Amino acid sequence: MARLQVKTDGLKLRSLELKLGSNRVGRDPDADFTLSHPSVSFTHCEFILSHDGVFVRDCDSTNGTFVNNEMVRAAHLQPDQSVRLGDVELFVESTDVVIAIPKIERDLPAPPLMQADGSLMCRRHPEAVVTFRCTHCQEQLCVACLHVLRLQGGQPLYLCPLCSHKCERLQKVEKPKEHFLGFLGRTVRMPLVYWQERTGRKK
Repeated sequence: MARLQVKTDGLKLRSLELKLGSNRVGRDPDADFTLSHPSVSFTHCEFILSHDGVFVRDCDSTNGTFVNNEMVRAAHLQPDQSVRLGDVELFVESTDVVIAIPKIERDLPAPPLMQADGSLMCRRHPEAVVTFRCTHCQEQLCVACLHVLRLQGGQPLYLCPLCSHKCERLQKVEKPKEHFLGFLGRTVRMPLVYWQERTGRKK
């Protein structure tokens, strides 16, 4: 993170570790960084840390804000520059900005359950049947999972909620059609079995 060293002796504060946003500096005890020196104004200046680097802005101080011995109202700071607030010397050690993004651990949903007929139940919506598969990540999805993009004058486009790629409808597995002779054999066999059970005899 951006850091300035205090070069003037006799001060308790030895460095300024800047936080994102505004960092007020002065003799004010409630300032972000308090410099107890008679040449420093109550609110002397502010250092602004953003993704663009470090800026210093003078807050109408009595003795001025200087960068490399040049008085400034506002200036963009670079490493190895000197900054003077009244008679207090600072050294720009770093202007790096470090933004930490916390890692969020998410529990993965349970794997899809297979029904007796071979269909899969969605692991995000357990009451829904899987009907789509992502063409990119191969995730299996139900209709409720999808992001639907409706194109004017065309077919809707189904998008994966995980990778935003196109999803395709799964081909429904159909049972093979029964041959006519097989159907005829079942219809003839049913009354034959019924007769055998009633009479206790076999033809």
